[in-house]
Amino acid sequence: MAVSALCLVFYACVSLLYRVEATSDTLSSLDASFCHGGLKVIYPVLDIDKCLVIPKDPNLRREISTVWKAPKVYFPQAQKGRMYVLVMVDPDAPRRNSPTSAYWRHWLVVDIQGKTLKKGQIEGKVLTEYARPTPPQASGFHRYQFMLYEQHPDAQVTLTEQEKSSCGKWDLQDFIARFDLGEPVATLQFLTQNYED
Repeated sequence: MAVSALCLVFYACVSLLYRVEATSDTLSSLDASFCHGGLKVIYPVLDIDKCLVIPKDPNLRREISTVWKAPKVYFPQAQKGRMYVLVMVDPDAPRRNSPTSAYWRHWLVVDIQGKTLKKGQIEGKVLTEYARPTPPQASGFHRYQFMLYEQHPDAQVTLTEQEKSSCGKWDLQDFIARFDLGEPVATLQFLTQNYED
């Protein structure tokens, strides 16, 4: 029993260390400038509130790619009575210098109520189930971008049959224009690479 307790204490200390290591120090200025608006994405031992590179520790990259489920998403500025659309994409599929499958859709939720989003709960209609970030081996760093849009109250946001058939090569700009979403109210991204690289 004492050994189990000691293991839990060790894991908690390591978890706190991860939170401290998650910094934006190695981002390019272009990647660092993507984030704005105060969006927060919370994984079990990783709080993301600014653009960052997932730390090199292979266990953290492995967990985000193979273990952790959809993160909690907070938007403290969400307005009660308004609805939002959350998009998560990989614009670097299959690799950043040759993104032939961009935008790869990892998560799409519409009709999100502002009052729940303010509390970190995504209550809405899921059009694309959350897919973990899984960059292919030897493909370098991929950006995983979260974009939050305000949804018009009378809009029936859906995917076309063609969009439903594949998450790759998604025309994000067409989707935005189709539903008059405009500019995102908040954006956030993290960079990671395959945990075996």
